[in-house]
Amino acid sequence: MIPSIIWKYVEKRYVFFPTPDVEFTPGDVGIDYQEVFFPTEAGPQLHGWYIPGASDFTWLWFHGNGGNIGHRVTELALLHQRLGISVLIFDYQGFGKSEGVPSEQGTYQDARAALSYLQQQYGLDSDNIVYFGHSLGTAIALELAASHNPAGLVLVSPFASVSDMSRLVFPLLPSDWLVRNKYNSLAHIPKARCPVLILHGEQDETVPIAQARKLFDYAKPPKRFQSLPRAAHNDTFEQGGEDYWGALREFLALLGETSVGLGGA
Repeated sequence: MIPSIIWKYVEKRYVFFPTPDVEFTPGDVGIDYQEVFFPTEAGPQLHGWYIPGASDFTWLWFHGNGGNIGHRVTELALLHQRLGISVLIFDYQGFGKSEGVPSEQGTYQDARAALSYLQQQYGLDSDNIVYFGHSLGTAIALELAASHNPAGLVLVSPFASVSDMSRLVFPLLPSDWLVRNKYNSLAHIPKARCPVLILHGEQDETVPIAQARKLFDYAKPPKRFQSLPRAAHNDTFEQGGEDYWGALREFLALLGETSVGLGGA
């Protein structure tokens, strides 16, 4: 009984927390977009938005564990306006208008479906696609990058693994068998053969910045770590300021210069 209660607590706090109603769209903030639906290999249809931009790169956006894509409209608008990039953002199974029920393996299938749709529908290859993940989305992006290398990886507020996080909450319990969803980013990040940018708020009380630094240590170069002194877990794009937006601009510029690496931090 006790392990079951602990498992449910960890799952609710750190894994899936979807909402069904998509209350806002990019159109609400004056951005042209295309509403898209595409199938997963297992059958459920996923819902998302494609926003065209002027950059050579397209962001494939993996959001966090709560809400749906409608809750990312403000961040999406700033990203589009400041960087001018194209974006495909979508909901995992069970989030927003996407069919199905969320699970770890399901989110990995969702990521592959989104990548396939982006490549086939818009004629893109890996040299033009950047994986952009936040929180839980960083683990999904990393699992995809381990087998489908992008041009680059941007990881915002990442964690090492769900087991690692559960050990912080329940240090005296055998957390490895208390959690069903592992999301083991430490196992996946060494397999990513592309430039990596990690951004993390120093005020993050949900995922301590030490988790991001641990993940950074496992990443292959070229890589960069950018701490955000005023930011917490969900306000990096608002409180990060020039540390955040400047790092993203520099990352995109360096991706466009194949002879230049990012260097360590």
